Amino acid sequence: MSSSRRQFLTHTVIGLASTAVSAAPDAGTSAPPAGAPPTFGAGPTVGPEVSPTTFAEAEKLMQVQLTPAERTQAASNWRVSLAPLHERRTGPRKLALEPTLSPASQWNPSLPGLKSTVPVKARFVRSRDAKLPLPAKEEDIAFAPLTQLSRWVRSRAITSERLTQLYLARLKQHDPKLQCVITLTEELALQQARQADKDLAAGRYKGPLHGIPWGAKDLVDTAGIRTTYGAEPFKDRVPTTDAASVARLHQAGAVLVAKLSLGALALNDIWFGGETKNPWLLEEGSSGSSAGPGAATAAGLVGFSLGSETGGSIISPSMRCGITGLRPTYGRVPRSGAMTLCWSLDKLGPMTRGVEDSLLVLAALHGADAGDVASVSAKLDFDANAPVKGLRVGYVPAWMKENPATDVDRQALETLKGLGLTPVEVRFPDWPYSALNVILFAEAAAAFEELTLSHGVDALKMQTPDAWPNLFRQSRFLSAVDFVQADRLRRKVAQEMARIMSQVDVLLVPSLRDEALTITNHTGHPSLTLRTGFVEVSKARSDWAPDPKRPMPTFSTPRRVPHGVTLIGQLFDEGTLGRVGIALERASGVAGERPPGF
Repeated sequence: MSSSRRQFLTHTVIGLASTAVSAAPDAGTSAPPAGAPPTFGAGPTVGPEVSPTTFAEAEKLMQVQLTPAERTQAASNWRVSLAPLHERRTGPRKLALEPTLSPASQWNPSLPGLKSTVPVKARFVRSRDAKLPLPAKEEDIAFAPLTQLSRWVRSRAITSERLTQLYLARLKQHDPKLQCVITLTEELALQQARQADKDLAAGRYKGPLHGIPWGAKDLVDTAGIRTTYGAEPFKDRVPTTDAASVARLHQAGAVLVAKLSLGALALNDIWFGGETKNPWLLEEGSSGSSAGPGAATAAGLVGFSLGSETGGSIISPSMRCGITGLRPTYGRVPRSGAMTLCWSLDKLGPMTRGVEDSLLVLAALHGADAGDVASVSAKLDFDANAPVKGLRVGYVPAWMKENPATDVDRQALETLKGLGLTPVEVRFPDWPYSALNVILFAEAAAAFEELTLSHGVDALKMQTPDAWPNLFRQSRFLSAVDFVQADRLRRKVAQEMARIMSQVDVLLVPSLRDEALTITNHTGHPSLTLRTGFVEVSKARSDWAPDPKRPMPTFSTPRRVPHGVTLIGQLFDEGTLGRVGIALERASGVAGERPPGF
């Protein structure tokens, strides 16, 4: 707004871009006397005509009810009091907001006045070296966890160049059936691999990621290499700089072999090139939106991958594809140079074949960056060899008895008890947690405002009611008042989550329990998803709402697929999550099984 509200309204003479309406100046728009304060409703009329009937129809969307007199009053001065507030979008002083611009309001997961769970010391202790020999079979090398790959590279049992060529060959061989690769970065990968070998030969070892091939979800910018967001309008987009996460992995000596698929604009598993498949069950998608990282990591096509989550996009494909997904505390990993879906919810995190692997990657990624105002510097305290006996594991009894919990989830709780963890029953209040999604939908619609209003979203393959195009359009009709109320509810939920987490060290939840996904993504708590068993399914699963036009395949003989459970940790305490996860992974004894055919 300009120097005063009166001045702004007086000079606003063009209405909504969709309907330009000229109007004679109102009688009350002459210059005010000196010393008169700014006032609402003192400018010229702006925008299209509205009537009491307009408000009566709008009430159905807003879920409010006005009397006939109130509708008449609202309609009488809407074009003077509130229509001018659209000027930023509709003109005459239309102002475009650059994609890198963050909102002034920021979410801080660490609530004031509560005991901090941020580690006081930085420590990173790897598991003891198993000293396994390099396998003779290339597929055995390909499926090895990062913990082992890194030791083979460092000892020069295998060169980074050979390992890179191995993964590039597997990407080319298996991508036609998985559809997990958007761009193969072969030239860059071989260049980086050869440099990694030279550095190692010269004694310049950069750490556990040195020389390890990896894949990036195609929403983190890579200089000179297209970054498409999995969406038709951006499929030829080529950034000029690397995202902060990409730059840090380059600095750690990692080798980028592929930009991996994601559901368009970070929703589910369908992108402009097709549907990314689950290596364990090719009749279904790999789940999303980190679909490509989930599939490629599970199929042994990369050493590790980088995914992202806003509302379940690391957890869901990790669970379905049987890998490990670490969603860090909100703010721990900077998102500079990553596609924004929701400023106050987006997180980047590693997707790997083992729990310790995910901590190795997190160690290279975390820390503040000037390009992400929500990023923080927080110490990482992790000791892979520390005991877990005596830690408290919380669980919600009702959740463990109901779908989507399975016997695998219930067995995981028993396994943790057997490892010496103390079970603690916790309960969440029966609140309308789905109301928090007003924040997601409003921020996402804002992030892609221009694409929506210009009808660019019409080019996306998925135009179903539960796809982004429809949700972005619908979100234009959300109430700003309800957004503020959802934000206040978010703080109330965070306070309740802090109360619950004060009773436990980790929380075990069914991975796809809707309340758990919604609550923990909004509070910013870290999560770790890992395979602990297998289940049988008689029907292919989908991220999309049931559609009679797209029936899912059914199986006369049930198919055996992996199942992952999810641990929730204290804010910034990914180290404890890792310790418990490693213990659970070892006790479960199923991490090494591979999808048939790969």
